[in-house]
Amino acid sequence: MDLTQTTHRPSAPWRPSAGLAFLQEATRTQRLTGAIAPSSRRLATRLAVPLRQRKPSRPAAILEVGAGTGTVTRALARLVGPADQLDVVEVNPSFVRILTDSMETDPDLAGAAPQIRIVPESITDMHLAPHSYDVIVSCLPFANFEPDVVESIFERYLSALTPGGHLTYFRYLGTQVARTVFSSRTEITRHRAVTAVMEDFEHRYGVHRATVWGNLPPAQVQTLRAPAPRTTPP
Repeated sequence: MDLTQTTHRPSAPWRPSAGLAFLQEATRTQRLTGAIAPSSRRLATRLAVPLRQRKPSRPAAILEVGAGTGTVTRALARLVGPADQLDVVEVNPSFVRILTDSMETDPDLAGAAPQIRIVPESITDMHLAPHSYDVIVSCLPFANFEPDVVESIFERYLSALTPGGHLTYFRYLGTQVARTVFSSRTEITRHRAVTAVMEDFEHRYGVHRATVWGNLPPAQVQTLRAPAPRTTPP
């Protein structure tokens, strides 16, 4: 055997870590990404509470929107049963690639891969059948959208939930103060209008809120419940 000979294998293509990839995309597409770091595990766990507390009387249908690099996806994947279905919506192609790769390499996602479907499109374009999901978890940066877009998305969420189903999402703390100091008057007006839209839905359908300090930045998680159908007297 000639020890002077070395076998050269082609190296695997380099890909950034999830955290680095998130920072790169946040820098490139700040308005769509809406954060400088992925959601923390604590925030992900809080967002997944409705699925954890759900009574397994039948298979659950779960929708996650704005999955990013998959922190919340992993929290949900750890809770899905063999008959459940988790649809993961992410429009950013870089994040979609990370999620797709993670379906084979990450233990939490690989273990639930048969129950997970990655949907590489915008929630505004995706067809949502009425009453098709028991739990919806939204990680979209609502504060960066126009008020009418936020209202449309919330209406779609509530329509897609089964009666009594739950929607969870979060808002970063302190953003309104920061925008007041650093943003233009037009941007301040837009942000206040978005907040008013969200507070209206929270007033009508909100059932719980919790603050997660262990996140960058700290976040407030809101839980809404879709109304049960009205019953008509016999």
